[in-house]
Formats: sequence, structure tokens, C-alpha cells
Amino acid sequence: MTSVRDALPDNRYGRSADERADRKLRIIGSVLGVALLGLVGWIGYDYVSGQQISAEVIKRKVVSDERVDIHLEVRKDKDAKGYCTLRAQHEDGRDVAHKEFRFDDRTDRIDRIVSLRTTDRATSVELLGCTTDGGTTD
Repeated sequence: MTSVRDALPDNRYGRSADERADRKLRIIGSVLGVALLGLVGWIGYDYVSGQQISAEVIKRKVVSDERVDIHLEVRKDKDAKGYCTLRAQHEDGRDVAHKEFRFDDRTDRIDRIVSLRTTDRATSVELLGCTTDGGTTD
């Protein structure tokens, strides 16, 4: 009895076009994957090494209709100097205070209570960002 073959004998007629296409796709995919990993690594390194300053509003306390106190924590390089910009807003979204907090301390962490004088009662406080004298923005 003879059996019917559906496929060609292995290695008799060379590689099929599908095998060559699959190999090319695997090579292209590997190259693009390595390039993407390299790009993500470079962006991550640039982001982390470029951070000279970071700040955070720990808490806020509305003292009166004309004042709000903000507990601000700044982490920076020991020799970095610059400022952080804060704003307070009324419940309808109007800005009621805007202040730049300057820091020149030769420490790597600053923990301060900053007071903002407001034109109306503040309901929210926002840290807009921090900038070093060299121009690096948080």
C-alpha cells in the first residue's frame, strides 16, 4: 500500500518563500525591539539625571479669607538655587494668589511653611513648578 504525501520532501527543493519571509520578519522585529529598548533607556536616563529639583505640597491650611499657609518640601542638589511657583484658587477657579518661593539654602532638602496672601478665600493650592537658576524645570 502506498501513502499519499501532501508536503514536499524536506530540503529537496530549498527553502520556501514563507520561511524566508518569516526569517526576515524575525530579524526586522529583533532590530526594532532592540532600538525601542535603547530609546526607552536613553529617555529614562536623561529624565532621571536631568532632575536637579523636585518639590511637593505636603499640606495646606486656609488661615483666613486673606491668607493660606502651605507646607512645601523641596528636594534638590546641595548647590542648586532657584524658585518654586505656587498659586491659590477660589472655588470658582479664579486665581486669588500667586507667589514664587526662592530657595538658596545649601542643603539637599528644604521643608518650609510658606504663607500666601490672598485676595479672596482660597479653596485649592497648586505647585505650578520649580526652576533652578540654570533653567531646569521640574
